[in-house]
Amino acid sequence: MMEKVRHTVEDIFNKDFKKTAIQGYNPKDVDSYLDELMADYQTYENNIQELETTIEKQKLEIAELTKRANANVNHSTASVIAPAANSNMDILKRLSNLERRVFGTPAEVAQNQSGNEAQ
Repeated sequence: MMEKVRHTVEDIFNKDFKKTAIQGYNPKDVDSYLDELMADYQTYENNIQELETTIEKQKLEIAELTKRANANVNHSTASVIAPAANSNMDILKRLSNLERRVFGTPAEVAQNQSGNEAQ
């Protein structure tokens, strides 16, 4: 990010203006203004460093939260699949019991079928 900055605080501080025979700007005014610019630059540099540090912390936090979320999804999926499998087995058992009550045991069904054929 700092690659696009043309001047650093040190560059501004060390800048020398050429003296001319004609009186130009008041050197004290220029120095005062450059001091203000350096303070602003330093503030910007500090803000950028803080933001970059915050970004790195948030990347780590995102990675940790993603890891936890994936673990929770895997755990939730397993806990949903297991009851569904148990539920299906329970339904099959109930259905089998109901068939036995309605139709009897396989031996009784065979006996009833052979009895029906004899009539």
